[in-house]
Amino acid sequence: MEMLWETWPLLLPLFLVNLALIVIALIDLTKRKDMPGSKKWLWGAAIVVLQYLGPIVYLVLGRKEE
Repeated sequence: MEMLWETWPLLLPLFLVNLALIVIALIDLTKRKDMPGSKKWLWGAAIVVLQYLGPIVYLVLGRKEE
């Protein structure tokens, strides 16, 4: 338990960056009108399940599908 408290200052920024990426990607995904619903569900699942990788891949590749 003591080790957790020692590493908490290092883990908190990583958690906040991950949370920000997920929120930004999901907000962008919900605002898109040019993407069919089935693709939105797939991207939404990828963003949430793949944590760091999902939002980054969506923001880099998923937004180009216009």
